[in-house]
Amino acid sequence: MSLCHTDRWSLPALRPVAGGRGVAAAWSSTWAPFWVAVLALLALLMLSPPAHAQVDQNAQANRQFVLAMQAIQKADQTYDPAEQTKLLLDADRLLTDIITRLPESALAVQLVTNQFIGDFDYAQFKTKLRSLVCGDPKSSACLLHRIEGLIPPVEYPIATPRWDWLSFAVASYHLGEKERVRPIVAPFVQAMRSGSASSDISQDLFVGRTLALTGDVDLSLQITRSFADCSTRIYNLSDIVESLVWQGDMGRATQIAEEAVEYARTQGCSWELGLVAQTLLRVGLEARARTLFLNTVEEQFSRFKDKRGNCCPPELAVAAGDMGDANLVLGLLRTVQDDSPWTIPQVLGKLEARGEKALTLTYADQIQDTDLKAETYVELIGGALRAKDRSQADLLSARLDKVVNDMRSPIVLVQRARADKLLFTDQRWRTSFQTALSEAERGAGQRRDLAVPFLAALVEIETGRPMLE
Repeated sequence: MSLCHTDRWSLPALRPVAGGRGVAAAWSSTWAPFWVAVLALLALLMLSPPAHAQVDQNAQANRQFVLAMQAIQKADQTYDPAEQTKLLLDADRLLTDIITRLPESALAVQLVTNQFIGDFDYAQFKTKLRSLVCGDPKSSACLLHRIEGLIPPVEYPIATPRWDWLSFAVASYHLGEKERVRPIVAPFVQAMRSGSASSDISQDLFVGRTLALTGDVDLSLQITRSFADCSTRIYNLSDIVESLVWQGDMGRATQIAEEAVEYARTQGCSWELGLVAQTLLRVGLEARARTLFLNTVEEQFSRFKDKRGNCCPPELAVAAGDMGDANLVLGLLRTVQDDSPWTIPQVLGKLEARGEKALTLTYADQIQDTDLKAETYVELIGGALRAKDRSQADLLSARLDKVVNDMRSPIVLVQRARADKLLFTDQRWRTSFQTALSEAERGAGQRRDLAVPFLAALVEIETGRPMLE
């Protein structure tokens, strides 16, 4: 259409005005709004993607999605595990490409937000992909995948620290799935920072330890130093020291051990001094550790005798396993074991390593709880091997076998796997672990806490360190 074609588009008459300035003014007042609108429209068109581009992204995404579904259907119909793995990985590449290369498509939005697309569940598909690690059913990756199936889902809003999921994060970090760690840990850190959770999680309870064990020592320290109560502060500092010692960073570990000593001194943290003594011992400050331990024992017993307080903290009994004489150790253990049964295997294992095999065996044989007895025998096996007493280790292994035959609970069976790792250089522990895990899966509905001891056992077996005890 031509603007000069006056029978289709009539221009307004312009009256001549003296000096010509009126003509310009009239022209401006008449046409300026029109050209502003035209320019604005052009700018909008230049900034907005063409409609055909959006259509093209959707078309490409739909095409790839169909190909992915066809690959998944073929995978479901094959008996060849290698072919099934290939097809599922092909489907995963197609779906991932929709998200990364075609982010403006409707399918990309549905996939990234885990929406159902027809009857296709993308989250379930990702879980199925992770199960491909069980092509080797005895591999640690497969065992970890199966343990994940024992963990109840996280309930939101987070109201309590979930030791099981945090333990799983630690296991994932050390067994090769580091990309899964932060998405698991971050909600617990956020809940603690925001104060939206209960007082339990606000007092940390494993969040700081998890961060230290998964490479975020600085953040663990930052969180730890925000707590003023003796228990949380000293426990976390001790955990960080232990983690740094395992990493071989003795310089920084010693600095933080000194920080724990100073905090306990200035804040009067008497109940936690057994833990401080253990921390000093870990960094090689043995003389100071023994002095602190002996002074603490004397003070605790005197307070108890004068009825000025309870005796004694369980950590003092554990410290005694390293630094006290046998009678003192067992006396402290009897005092704390009813409220803190976890101390029994740890303390007896330390005594066994020091050669006190008769006392420890008698003590272990009298334990009534079968799960605890099996765990104690394993700690004694480890102690006997550290003492280079193979015959004692074999005797304890036979005791453990009797418990396994009498009570084939998942926890007892997984202790057999731990013992196999200690006693033998081959991979027989994997068969024992598989057996225990199968038993746990059969009874998963009866206990919600089965995952934690399995995670602790697997991490200890693979790293040689009891990170999740």
